[in-house]
Amino acid sequence: MARAATTADVFNAVAEPRRREILDVLADGERPVNDLVRVLGLGQPQVSKHLRVLREVGAVEVRDEGRQRLYRLNARALKPIHDWVRRYERSWEERFESLDAVLEEMGSTEEDDHDRHDDRHGEGDPAR
Repeated sequence: MARAATTADVFNAVAEPRRREILDVLADGERPVNDLVRVLGLGQPQVSKHLRVLREVGAVEVRDEGRQRLYRLNARALKPIHDWVRRYERSWEERFESLDAVLEEMGSTEEDDHDRHDDRHGEGDPAR
């Protein structure tokens, strides 16, 4: 099966780390390109190229305000990613619950060991 073009698929578009950084910055609110350039430490042509890809998949929207172009996140376009990841949440939850049980068991074992150590060295309950 042929891979979808980066500009046609939100999954491929956000696979690029710099594009995810742009989305992270835009999650805090609308920004002009110059702000993104400054925050990300990239050149304006690079930022513009990434924004074009994100616009083409609908992940960002742009509006003109005077001489500025302001970009904002369109979270609805990221919903397919959210829906896909949700399928794995139950598995993660089960693993975390198992880990919690193991850690709790380890903690109670450590407490028992500590109490036995204290008892052997006369550091236990002074009423004994």
